Amino acid sequence: MDLGIAGRTALITGGDSGIGWSTAAELLREGATVVLTDRDADQLRAAAQDLGAAPDRLHAFPADLTRPADIEELRRRTAAAVGPVDTLVHCAGITGAQGKFHEIDDAGWLSTLDVDLLAPVRVTRAFLDDLRASGRGRLVVIASEDAVQPYDDELPYCAAKAGVLALAKGLSRSYAGQGLLVNAVSPAFIRTPMTDAMMDRRADELGVTRDEAIRSFLDEERPFLELKRRGSPEEVAAVIAFLCSDRASFVNGSNYRVDGGSVATF
Repeated sequence: MDLGIAGRTALITGGDSGIGWSTAAELLREGATVVLTDRDADQLRAAAQDLGAAPDRLHAFPADLTRPADIEELRRRTAAAVGPVDTLVHCAGITGAQGKFHEIDDAGWLSTLDVDLLAPVRVTRAFLDDLRASGRGRLVVIASEDAVQPYDDELPYCAAKAGVLALAKGLSRSYAGQGLLVNAVSPAFIRTPMTDAMMDRRADELGVTRDEAIRSFLDEERPFLELKRRGSPEEVAAVIAFLCSDRASFVNGSNYRVDGGSVATF
């Protein structure tokens, strides 16, 4: 199926691994020009090389999205390399502060919200004029199952992702008349470096292998995830690519769950 992505210019944050990298691969296959950004310059360079795209189709610019000056430099370098972008996919995020509510101080809350909520605000603000001017803009933000089904050991992350859903819905109402369609994708327990780290910590705590930690996590912590496995980044990227495409021209203000049934409600 031709998604109608050829000729688009997309900026993908969190692009050095996981969902961001897989989204870049999918959009490149569909004919888009892609700009990747992430914080670590060496990891980002290696990730771009692994994609194997032609130099004129793929660019990689490091940026710390908690620093407004970095975002302004990202905007400048992106404009110089590819001109205006018409597609923005915000995948950058962290697990952030974990523990019960009484164990997390202001610093833990602020650092998590800075990356998981304020970063998409900053990046969207920086590139909003491009997205609006194109007349066919697409903005996809990555939320989480945690936004609607919060877990009590990672409330800062849950609150940030709930904020991301509200942000996406609000933006979808503000700019649809200018051709900018805004949607969210909410994954659950995807095979990424973030969940690898979570499962390695669990394995250490329980004295088991990572695979055993995953099985016990699914049984004890995600009982509604009926597929009984972690999802793949490619499975999330396929939904993101659809939302970036001409095939999604009547989809706006929606939240697409890619969660294997993990959320226990419609």
